[in-house]
Amino acid sequence: MRKAVRRSIDSERMLRRAKKLGTGVVKHLILITLTILSLYPLYFVIVNSVKTKIEYNSNKIGLPPGIVFDAYRKVFFGEKFPRWLTNTLIVTVASVLLCLFFSSMAGFVISKMEFKGKRLILNSVISLMVIPVIVMIIPLFVLFGRFRLNNSYISVIVIYIGVLLPFNVYLLYSYFITVPQSILDSALIDGCGSFRIYRSIMIPLSASALMTLVVYDVLWAWNEFLISLIFLQREKLRTLMVGLTLLQGRYTVNVPTIMAGLVSGILPILLLYIFTQKYFVKGLVAGAIKG
Repeated sequence: MRKAVRRSIDSERMLRRAKKLGTGVVKHLILITLTILSLYPLYFVIVNSVKTKIEYNSNKIGLPPGIVFDAYRKVFFGEKFPRWLTNTLIVTVASVLLCLFFSSMAGFVISKMEFKGKRLILNSVISLMVIPVIVMIIPLFVLFGRFRLNNSYISVIVIYIGVLLPFNVYLLYSYFITVPQSILDSALIDGCGSFRIYRSIMIPLSASALMTLVVYDVLWAWNEFLISLIFLQREKLRTLMVGLTLLQGRYTVNVPTIMAGLVSGILPILLLYIFTQKYFVKGLVAGAIKG
């Protein structure tokens, strides 16, 4: 009887292990499949950027017989790619830095200072996140036209700041509010003013949250297309995404050149994300747990 019971128990354990092993295998297969599907577009772009036009037409998926950089030479020396890249850097860096400065100050004031209408201001800022950008384009185009700011970096930078500011303020507010008030009280006793507390205490403590916003804001501003297309219509002011679209129309038949332009546009953002992803995840998790 005891042997039969033990056999039954052992068989149940083996069945459970088999089920657990099968479930684990299925999960890993799903994850591997999703990873391959996610990385395939990147593989396709990179591989075809180092092929010739003939090699691409004969083999669109496989590896090239040799690495050729003719497509990159056409992009960098035959087009206005350096100018597009410079315009994108100017717009992205200016909008991200200014947005972080304004949002960090606003988040600090709303989270750590008491004044009338604080909750109303916070709710108003949060509500701006649900407004789609496209509904603001025509009024902004008319407004900037009256001030003669269309076809200038200022118009795009101001719009980028306005679009990114609500989310930045909300995330930094959620992070700042978790900082113990006792730290700020000690600083006040030691003679620190509000700006000194903001600069020397709040900013260093929120480094992970700020890094999260840097990655998010740069990704958004770098890849933005519609606003830069409408507000920067001059040839010398076009940004990278608009220029790559023109490149696609000009080299529709020569796909490797288009792929080379895409790789050149993707690479800076890819490197930024690779080197800052641990700070990005840390900032998101910290904001979620503490907020």
